[in-house]
Amino acid sequence: MAGEDPKELLFLCALQNAVKHGGVPQAGAVIGMVMGAHPELRSKAKEVSALAKEAIADVAALSAEDRVVTLQSRAPEMFAALSEKHEHKKVLPDLEKSEKGVVMRFAPNPSGPLHIGHARAAALNDAYVKQYGGRYILRIEDTDPKRVDPDAYEMVVEDLKWLGLGITETVTQSDRLPLYYDLCKQLIERGGAYVCTCDNEHFKELKQAKTACPCRDQPVEKNLAMWQKMLDHGYKEGEVSVRIKTDLNNPDPAMRDYPAFRILDSPPHPKVKAHVYPLMNFSVVADDHFLGVTHVIRGKDHIANTRRQRYIYDHMGWQVPVYRHYGRMGIEGVVLSTSQMRLGINDGTYSGWDDIRLGTMRALARRGISPEAVKNAMLAIGIGDTDISFSWDNLYAENKKIVDPTANRYFFVPDPIEITISGAQKHTAHAMLHPGDAARGTRTLEFDGTVLIPNSEITPDVTMIRLKDLFNVNVTWDHGTPSFTFAGDSLADARAAKARIIQWLPVQQAVPCKLLTPDGEMTGACEPQVKTALGKVVQFERVGFVKIDFVDADGVKAYFTHK
Repeated sequence: MAGEDPKELLFLCALQNAVKHGGVPQAGAVIGMVMGAHPELRSKAKEVSALAKEAIADVAALSAEDRVVTLQSRAPEMFAALSEKHEHKKVLPDLEKSEKGVVMRFAPNPSGPLHIGHARAAALNDAYVKQYGGRYILRIEDTDPKRVDPDAYEMVVEDLKWLGLGITETVTQSDRLPLYYDLCKQLIERGGAYVCTCDNEHFKELKQAKTACPCRDQPVEKNLAMWQKMLDHGYKEGEVSVRIKTDLNNPDPAMRDYPAFRILDSPPHPKVKAHVYPLMNFSVVADDHFLGVTHVIRGKDHIANTRRQRYIYDHMGWQVPVYRHYGRMGIEGVVLSTSQMRLGINDGTYSGWDDIRLGTMRALARRGISPEAVKNAMLAIGIGDTDISFSWDNLYAENKKIVDPTANRYFFVPDPIEITISGAQKHTAHAMLHPGDAARGTRTLEFDGTVLIPNSEITPDVTMIRLKDLFNVNVTWDHGTPSFTFAGDSLADARAAKARIIQWLPVQQAVPCKLLTPDGEMTGACEPQVKTALGKVVQFERVGFVKIDFVDADGVKAYFTHK
């Protein structure tokens, strides 16, 4: 690294961070880098902190291009190291026909909030739009009233905003029914679709036998009249449908003359008054074409739908998008079924859509999972066609990269017991708020004779404990009852005795704290400074990362994030 001047070191570290990640780095990250490489500066924490602000301001004043040039000229070794890391960064495979940019779409049903299973398509499409430039369409697919929750229209948008996708426009299919009706008429006129009044069971028998139904060869004029009769409420639900003409000899019976429109009168649609609704394979083709979608990335469970949809493209003489189908992603450990989640919410099993036992985006957010971690985990999975099992550990590892540099450390004592330690004078513990960022300072805990410790730490085999950042304590037993005596400050003695290093709290400073985990609730106490971290992710030492969810005069409620 060029130069040993603290401000120069800080400037170059901030510059490297900005070139790598874009934007302006946080002071803590820059100071941590410098302190880690130059521990002799830790004694000048206040001075370093002030210089860091100046260095970051200098970096912020540079354009993105000037940052790269400056780093190359003033610290070529740092730039080279950055380039080496980028070479190993996992990138998505190239998309064919992407030279002029792409138009991608994410198309959820508004049946409930989004969950972790939706994140893969959402993140992959977003990454490709960023890679090639273009448009990213959110398409709300709500043409099946049976799968519409009126509240979900807003929830879906909120979840995508949290995820931080670069959505450029939003369309809702129920607003586009006239477009679908007109396209159906065009298909009938071209001989690519017909109106069918056959009984479903009879049609199924004919289809299995590769035999055309009597309606298939009706004149175009009759089909158009029947189509208009459908729109004019001349048929009842179940009496009629519109079918796409395909190849009756297709080896897959599901490909033979599949339905494109049906009549639905109940339940009523929450947004429109309609009688005739398109099925998914019809509305998807219409929207992909008229919205200019160039590339479709979706699961391989849609391969059959892709084949069905090609018939409409062929009938209309339209360009077919580029398709990529990725393998199935098995997700265990959380409830993802919208109907099961809704049932559990209604019967009180779950507290709401953000209950941390669920796999919704809002549940992840409440736990303290970063949207960047979700996207990074999905990009690491990629678009391969091999079926995989989603790894929660990988998601947690991605999230830890993000929260670990910024999360303050605090003591949390679960299931606390109060003990008195004899032979100890008053002590003051100065515990670091972050072990990798001395400039962040310390929190102060005052020992005055009695402390709270976790009940689980005191078992009959324990003869010494060390109160973290304080001192050692001998534990003696008399007929199963422990007593506690001051045993000096030496950390080496504690290690030699293989003493447990435990978190603790002064009784007078302890704040009641409930920690909610997917496995249940932990009741305990935490440091008073935790109250200042509302809405933030912190680390309860020896417990894990948690998000501080609620603070009032009675205490703190936190949600467990991960280890």
